[in-house]
Amino acid sequence: MAWSTELRTVHERLRNALRVTRETSNVDDLLLFCHGFCAALTGHHEGEDRELFPAIAEQHPELRDTLRALQQDHSMIGHLLGGLQAAVDRSAPPAELTNHLEGVAAIMESHFRYEERMLLTVLETLRLDAHPSQVLGPL
Repeated sequence: MAWSTELRTVHERLRNALRVTRETSNVDDLLLFCHGFCAALTGHHEGEDRELFPAIAEQHPELRDTLRALQQDHSMIGHLLGGLQAAVDRSAPPAELTNHLEGVAAIMESHFRYEERMLLTVLETLRLDAHPSQVLGPL
């Protein structure tokens, strides 16, 4: 198993989950999709921070600055997801939820592209004995 393939697969699933969430017009469905999407993206980033990034840092110390930048992105995305979740929890108007989703989408896509550009080559040969859901989130 190549971790690069696993990462691309997870990113694509998260992109699709966000697309479905953004396209939902039914408020009840939107609330459900937002909760699921937030949990999935958070789980993905927690797995990377806990499992993937330490393995990369150990085998490729030259990437430590890149990994720190990616972890900072995770923190910023977590903050944005917190804002989205708070808006969902208080049943914010659809326009406000859309604004939150647009912000998350823009940062998430930028983060994914940077992560893929910087790590996919390394992930082709990364040695990490763990299940993909443990490393990249339960998707």
